[in-house]
Amino acid sequence: MHSNNDQTSKERWLRPRHWLAAALISTAATTVAAPALAQSSDGDGGWQLEHNDEGWWIHSPQRAWEFHPQMRLQFRETHPFDDDPRSSAALSAPGETEFDLHRARFKLDVQLGLPWLSLYSETEMQGPRQLDFRITAQSSDRLGLRVGQWKPEYNRERRDSSGEQQFVERSIVTRPFTLDRQQGAMVFGRVGKGTRADFSLWAGIFGGEGRGHFNDGGRGLGMARVQWNPNGRVLAFEQGDLERRELPTGSVAMAFADNRSRYTRFSSSGAGALDGYSIGQVDQYALRQWVFETAFRWRGFSWQQEYHHKQVEDRINGGSHSLHGAYAQAGYFPSQRWPAFPEPLELALRVAHVDGNVPQQSEQSELTAVGNWYFNNHRNKLTLDSSLLEVRDDAGSGHDVRVRLQWDVSF
Repeated sequence: MHSNNDQTSKERWLRPRHWLAAALISTAATTVAAPALAQSSDGDGGWQLEHNDEGWWIHSPQRAWEFHPQMRLQFRETHPFDDDPRSSAALSAPGETEFDLHRARFKLDVQLGLPWLSLYSETEMQGPRQLDFRITAQSSDRLGLRVGQWKPEYNRERRDSSGEQQFVERSIVTRPFTLDRQQGAMVFGRVGKGTRADFSLWAGIFGGEGRGHFNDGGRGLGMARVQWNPNGRVLAFEQGDLERRELPTGSVAMAFADNRSRYTRFSSSGAGALDGYSIGQVDQYALRQWVFETAFRWRGFSWQQEYHHKQVEDRINGGSHSLHGAYAQAGYFPSQRWPAFPEPLELALRVAHVDGNVPQQSEQSELTAVGNWYFNNHRNKLTLDSSLLEVRDDAGSGHDVRVRLQWDVSF
């Protein structure tokens, strides 16, 4: 199956090599220069430059102002294709081995002079395009406010950063069900902290037009998420139990979303249409969806799953269709039980299924096995996964095996 990438073969290979060289040089320079730079800025009573396992930090004397710039690169080799085929014809098309720079992100965390006020920005340098730009005000666990553009906390798999996952890429469930990045405002908080009745809550109002746009006159998007933390501890939005935590930590959550717009799906590229639909008129499509989710980590073991339901109503031409999708994944560091295994090695397995009861929407299945080698947690890791992908549609059915190797590094 051929990629949609329209670059020439030379461009595909030249650009990743340049970025790869830059990553290696920057990583080496950071490791060598950091101690000297940190020492030279020590004790002068002014702004300081520091470096640790999480990268560079620039801060004022009392850390009221703090800047944390980062660069993240993903180098990926795939065979015979990289994307998730959505038709039997696409699955049976000939493919090729490709090596490419899949993501090149610049991130900036800023503490804005007050302990409860922060800013976060993330830019995709290939394009470029602004992904996140949000301001968060939170003086306590009980209540916070966030405004800007980001991925609302609707479901865990999409909210997990692409750099903090166990697999090379998210499951086949993401494309039809994600809300992705939206512009708007959200309140969030936590009640019953540390008890059996520990809950995290989110409620937001967004423009409903995806990344880069707010609203063109439609009703917009409303979203709410309720998450029970039964162990009295909050599970962060990242994958794998890299901490090998001694205390079991889990979550059970449900989230709901309602939107009216021209669009039936969203992605990091912006708003778009599901297979079988086209971009419509203002308020043409009513989307109502919900997700049930669980997650758990303990002593090197990790688990998470989601079940999605989405209803698409065409308010102009009539008709309503529903989509269903689910995935489940589990990972483990085998050295926790068998010391002969190296500590940086993690193994994981994922199953996923999408049943698209909409025009031209195929039925898809995925079985993926993965191995991770962590050099510096999620900030520097090597991932090898292999997937068995199946597609069934009106034209027939087919299956194929995909293999992907990825180096993800942040500095």
